[in-house]
Amino acid sequence: MGEFVRVETSGHIATIRLDRPKMNALNRQVQEEIAEAARLVDADPDAHAVVVYGGERVFAAGADVKEMAVMSYAEMAVHSRTLQDCFTAVARIGKPVIAAITGYALGGGCELALCADLRVAGESAKLGQPEITLGIIPGAGGTQRLPRLVGPARAKDLIFTGRHVSAAEALAIGLVDRVVPDEEVYSAALELAATFAGGAAAAIRAAKLAVDHGLETDLDTGLEIERLQFSGLFATEDAREGMTAFAEKRRPTFTGH
Repeated sequence: MGEFVRVETSGHIATIRLDRPKMNALNRQVQEEIAEAARLVDADPDAHAVVVYGGERVFAAGADVKEMAVMSYAEMAVHSRTLQDCFTAVARIGKPVIAAITGYALGGGCELALCADLRVAGESAKLGQPEITLGIIPGAGGTQRLPRLVGPARAKDLIFTGRHVSAAEALAIGLVDRVVPDEEVYSAALELAATFAGGAAAAIRAAKLAVDHGLETDLDTGLEIERLQFSGLFATEDAREGMTAFAEKRRPTFTGH
């Protein structure tokens, strides 16, 4: 679909594939193509789960620093909103999203991985937010999504130092959810995605919305979000099928309706 980002769908799993040699630098065009791909898979009823993948060599080494270096404050004040919106489009895909991380996931690449629900990393992967070494800070969600995932102290450590984290350390601090041999990253991500592909799509979307929106508010408001999503599912065919199948001691057949 785009010059550097394409969508491939097979078996109810959509892959958002980044392909901008050599390091998948996230320039403005790539950012916009990622957002368009996210909107496409979100609206595709045939896609029940999503994998974000940068190829065998690298996930994404970060934003295009050469492009940013010549931007003025006024230009970045405008572009930064577009930048965040592009990444948020991935975070708001109403389906399980798995980041398949090979090589580097640094800066904007790490922020893109943070937009996924789950992260599978290769053994030699490196993750981090090195923006501080350029005299700036993460601008595509790193200061917000990272502490929500690993806690504020660990997030400050990574952001203040700009250091790279190994796959093993990333697993230990909860930055990634699974570490596999490098050559198995994509297949492991597909295998994980497949566990969601046959599930109740409306319920999964509701669960994701409840968790994500609940984290952004107080407990009472979060509980109300949960209550509304929970009760709303009783209007779906999948809920009736799921509970009927349970009573009849058989496996449910979900249709996404």
